[in-house]
Amino acid sequence: IMHRKRYCVANWKMNFNGSDIQMFLSEWNNKSLNNPNIKTIFCPSFTELNITAKLLNQSNSKIGAQNVSNFSKGAFTGEVSASLIVDSGCSHVIIGHSERRQYFGETNQSVNRKTKSALNAGLIPIICVGEMLEDREAGKTEQVVKDHLVNSIAKLTEEQILNSVIAYEPVWAIGTGKTATPDQAQEVHALIRSVLSDTYSSANVADRIRIQYGGSVTPANAVALLSQPDVDGALVGGASLEAEPFADIVKAAQP
Repeated sequence: IMHRKRYCVANWKMNFNGSDIQMFLSEWNNKSLNNPNIKTIFCPSFTELNITAKLLNQSNSKIGAQNVSNFSKGAFTGEVSASLIVDSGCSHVIIGHSERRQYFGETNQSVNRKTKSALNAGLIPIICVGEMLEDREAGKTEQVVKDHLVNSIAKLTEEQILNSVIAYEPVWAIGTGKTATPDQAQEVHALIRSVLSDTYSSANVADRIRIQYGGSVTPANAVALLSQPDVDGALVGGASLEAEPFADIVKAAQP
């Protein structure tokens, strides 16, 4: 298997003000986790990007936003463009998270536009795909995941997809305490890689793309999930709100 640098992403969602982040990171900095094979990325709210960037200035960790506008600038009140996100110190952005699809009308088409907008500004998009419980129960996992993926990455060039990350998030496993089994996760990650391999003809494009798992990742299940051959790290929600469990997940990701 090709060596892919793993990502562990802390998606803080709508939690953590500046002093929470300061407390978290002062505890985080005591942990010696400088493994060159793992990249940690912290994703605070838009309003906290600058302070997070200042606090992480000397570290190997990166910063990501949780969303981005598909417009590059102009009269779009309340929107935040990719170049403004870069200006706040970010290198990454989460796009099409299941909560955004579920509550805020995000579609594959808007994910596709936002992804292009992020890439044009030099951000690395973390593109999220995943099925709901009713899809899985109806045996439609493969169909839904394929549909999300193909349409979300539509018309991306090889170079663009190589600068992107895919995250598989089974919606039924987010915040529910249910987790996909390592086999279920591996099966969908392998499916995603095979769709990428069908989409991009050159050899090994699909092998080079990182595919993360996100769905109630905890220190208890991280080792089993992250030891699967096609799982290249974790997109962590709840367990990233405390330094200790998140550090344990990062340790579990060490190849």
